[in-house]
Amino acid sequence: MCFDRSLPAPFVVEVAEALEAAAVDQLWVIEDCFYTAAVSLAATALARTEQLTVGLGIVPAVARNPAITAMELATLANLAPGRLLAGIGHGVQEWMEQMGARTLSPLTTLDEVITVVRRLLHGETVTFDGREVTMRDVSLDAPPVHAPPILAGVQGPKSLELAGRAADGVVLAEGAGPTYVAQSVARARPAGEFRVSVFTALAIVDDAAVAHRIMAPFVAGLLESGGPAVLAHPHIDEILERHAARGVDGIADMPSDWWIELGAIGTFDDAVRHAEALADAGAHDVAFFPGPTVDLVREDIEHVTRLAAALR
Repeated sequence: MCFDRSLPAPFVVEVAEALEAAAVDQLWVIEDCFYTAAVSLAATALARTEQLTVGLGIVPAVARNPAITAMELATLANLAPGRLLAGIGHGVQEWMEQMGARTLSPLTTLDEVITVVRRLLHGETVTFDGREVTMRDVSLDAPPVHAPPILAGVQGPKSLELAGRAADGVVLAEGAGPTYVAQSVARARPAGEFRVSVFTALAIVDDAAVAHRIMAPFVAGLLESGGPAVLAHPHIDEILERHAARGVDGIADMPSDWWIELGAIGTFDDAVRHAEALADAGAHDVAFFPGPTVDLVREDIEHVTRLAAALR
């Protein structure tokens, strides 16, 4: 399950403890500017649980100095060995510029940051003179015994290729369907083990048509953003035509099978089919995005609990 950026920070304790009690595998804490921060949320969730894995989704490469990022990840990994997944991404460039942290080449920056952070977490002493990252004789006093995987939160072709050569895996944001997951793995062309974690929208209703109507504006937003995930949909041309002609109404009454590529949206069985299709496409982790309010999250914890049991 994902912990939405706009949820009140103290609520993470209730969510983490509920997921642990229900034997759900993972909680992903979302970091977007300028909402709650992932590292502090993760520390809280890890401290209040014993088995739950916590993922950082996704810290911007330039928001912290990479040496500090490595320090924070090492601290979390030492507090909860084997229970941390660390996502690092470009960050939304508008936000990076807003806080004076935008770089000339986000791609180069992410490459250098991931490279340096991974080396530090593996106990190396790092001297690095890159285009965006420089440091001299830096090493962690207490590198983790088991370094957490560093997953690149990326979308585009060049960024996926970067992830394949520099990271331990990828985090794909909501809107990523089975087709896009398979394309992403093929684009990354990893040489060894490569973890694929996918965030996906969750809206389970007994009447699938009601769920489709609820989530039609979400899909419209994906179309308007023009991201590569939604553009990989096998029926994207027809979906764009429907949206252009009828707006959200044209999306809401799309064929049910088309929704499998868009999220866990529809009946419980539809959600299971979506998650299974993601796994078949190469996803190792599927993290469901609940509704954006405390009450909806509490309802969706029950759905995620059932899904976790059904998908084991």
